[in-house]
Amino acid sequence: MQHGEVAKRVLKNLGQDNIQAAAHCATRLRLVLKDDKSIDQKALDSDPDIKGTFETDGQYQIIIGPGDVDKVYAELIKMTGLKEATTDDVKKVASQKKKNPIVSLLKVLSDIFIPIIPALVAGGLLMALYNVLTAEHLFMAKSIVEEWSGLKGFADMVNAMSAAPFTFLPILIGISATKRFGGNPYLGAVMGMIMVLPSLVNGYGVAAALEADKMKYWNVFGLKIAQAGYQGQVLPVLGVSYILANLEKFFHRYLKGAVDFTFTPMFSIIITGFLTFTIVGPALRTVGDGLTSGLVWLYNTTGWFGMGIFGLFYSAIVITGLHQMFPPIETQLLANASKTGGSFMFPVVSMANITQGAATAAIFFASKDKKQKVLASSSSISALLGITEPAIFGVNLKLKFPFFCAAIASGIGSALLGLTHVLSLSLGPAWIFGFISIRSQSIVAYMICIVVGFVLSFIFTYLYAKRAFANQPQNTAENTVFNEENTMRKADEIVVAPVSGQTQDISTVNDKVFSTAIIGKGIAIKPNSDQVVAPVTGEVTVSYPTNHAYGIRSNDGAELLIHLGIDTVNLQGKFLTSNVRQGDQVEKGQPLGTFDREKIQNAGYDTTVMVVVTNSKDYADVEPIAKQNVAVGDKLLALAVPLSNAPVATKLKLS
Repeated sequence: MQHGEVAKRVLKNLGQDNIQAAAHCATRLRLVLKDDKSIDQKALDSDPDIKGTFETDGQYQIIIGPGDVDKVYAELIKMTGLKEATTDDVKKVASQKKKNPIVSLLKVLSDIFIPIIPALVAGGLLMALYNVLTAEHLFMAKSIVEEWSGLKGFADMVNAMSAAPFTFLPILIGISATKRFGGNPYLGAVMGMIMVLPSLVNGYGVAAALEADKMKYWNVFGLKIAQAGYQGQVLPVLGVSYILANLEKFFHRYLKGAVDFTFTPMFSIIITGFLTFTIVGPALRTVGDGLTSGLVWLYNTTGWFGMGIFGLFYSAIVITGLHQMFPPIETQLLANASKTGGSFMFPVVSMANITQGAATAAIFFASKDKKQKVLASSSSISALLGITEPAIFGVNLKLKFPFFCAAIASGIGSALLGLTHVLSLSLGPAWIFGFISIRSQSIVAYMICIVVGFVLSFIFTYLYAKRAFANQPQNTAENTVFNEENTMRKADEIVVAPVSGQTQDISTVNDKVFSTAIIGKGIAIKPNSDQVVAPVTGEVTVSYPTNHAYGIRSNDGAELLIHLGIDTVNLQGKFLTSNVRQGDQVEKGQPLGTFDREKIQNAGYDTTVMVVVTNSKDYADVEPIAKQNVAVGDKLLALAVPLSNAPVATKLKLS
C-alpha cells in the first residue's frame, strides 16, 4: 500500500480543508468533518485500499486496516497540517457538532434496549412455549397439557418464568438506561425495584383502581401521592433514569470524599423517587398509555391496509436505522396485551425479513457469478433466521431490484396478516419459525401468509433476475469444477485462543468494523481472565501505545489482529499493559500483556476480545472451531490455503 497516495485520495474525496479533527485506532481513521455533504462517497467506496466507511456519533470513520492505518494517518496529518489528536479528543470535538435530534434519540434508544433484548427474547420465547403447551386445536382438539396432565406443572413453571422480564421490566430498563445516561446502573436497578414494589398497586391495575376509587395514597405535607406501580411501563422508567443519572452526576460534582460516597446515592434516590411518584411517573404513564392506545387505534382503523404499508416500507426503515425506535413501542404493546390483543409489529417484521431472504435466495438460483452465488447463499439463510443486514446490504441493495421485489412482496404479505388479524403475544426471533410467538388461533394464518410472502418475493426476483442476468458470463471451468477429494481438506494453520472465556459469533459484537467482517473473518471471546497470549508463533507487526490491540504475522502467513474490548483506545492505555513491541518475535502461548476487565467494564466499555484474520481473502476458509468455552491455548480458528483447482468456498476438515 502506498500510504501517501491513499492519504492524498482520502483528502481529495473528503474535500480540501474539510477535516476538523483526526485520530486513528487499530483499524480506522476517525475524523470529524466540517461538511458531510462534501464527501465523494462513490470514490471512497471504489478505492481498493479502503475497506469501508461509516458515520457514527459525529465521527466519519474510514477503515484502512491494522499496520497501515497509522501510516496513512501520519501522511494525512502532514498534508493537512492538523495537530495529532487522540480518539478522546476527536470524540469531544464530535460531541460539539450539531446533531440531528431524531438520529440522536434513535441512538439513545438503541443503546438502552439492545443490551436487554436477550432478556426480553428469553421471556418472549418462554411465553411462546407456554402458548404451545396450553393452546387448544394447535396439534389436536385438546391442548398438550390436557392430553398429558404431567406437563401441567411444567407449563405453570414456564409461565411464571416467562412473566419475570416483563413484570420487572422497569428494573432491566433502569439498569441499562441509567448506565447510558452516565449514572450508576445499580442505582438504576434500585429505582426500577422501587417502581414495582409489591406494596404498590400493580401497574396493570392502576386504571381500574382509580376508576373504582380504590387507589392507595401517601399523605406528604398535604399532598396526596398515589401508590401506583409501573409494571410493564417503558417511558416513565426512561424519564426517571435520566433524572437519576443527572442528579447523581450533580452530587458527585459538589460533594467530595466520604460525604460523596455516603450521601450521593441516598440523595439521588430520595429526590428521584419523590419526583417519580408525584410528577414524572404519572405524566409519562399518560404519554405511554396514549401512545399505545394510538397505535391500537391506528391498527383497528387502518387494519390490513396499514399493516401492508408498514410491511412495504419496513426494510427501508431498517436502512435508515429508524427501526431502533420500535423495541420500546412493541414492549409496551406486549406488556399490555390484555388490552391491545398483542403486537402487530412482530408479524410484519418477520414478513419483511423472510421476503428479503427469499429475494436473496432467488439471486442464488438466477445468478451465474460464483462469488455472487456464495454471498447470496449465506446471506439468504441469515435473513431467514432473522438477521437481514448481510442480505440487504451485501446483495439486494447492490442489485437494487431484489430489494424492491422483496419490499412489494412484504407489503402484500403484511396486508394478508392484517386481513387475518395475526398478532404476536411475545418477542422472539423474527424468522421462519416465528410462529411460536404468535397467538395460537392465528398460527396457521401466519404460516400461510409467510409462505405467500416468500413465494411472491422469490418469483418476482427470479423472473426479473433471469432477464437482468441474461448476458452475465458463465464461470470458467477452473473456478467451478472440483472433485470430492479437494472439497474436504485438513486445516493448513490453527490459531489458538489468546484469552480464556466464552466464544461468540463475531457478527454479534457491537462494532460494525468487526461484526460485518470488513477487515476480515474471525471470532469474538467474552473473556474471563486478564492475560493475553500470542495465538500463533510469529512477529508482532502492530503494537500501540494504548495497548488495546496487537497485530501478529504468523510464520505460516496469517495476519492476525487481537483487539481488546470495543472503543478501549479511548482509555489511552489505562488498565492495559503490554510486554511486547513492534518487531518482536513471539512464540505461541507467550504472554503479550494484560487488561483489567473489571476496571475497563466499570469505565463503561465492552470487554469483548476480537480475534480477526485480516488477510482472510488469502484463505479458502477461516472457520471457527466449535467450542463454547475456551481456555488460553485451545484451538480457536482453522485456516485453509486455497488450492489452484479448489473454489474459495472450500470447506475445512478440522484435524
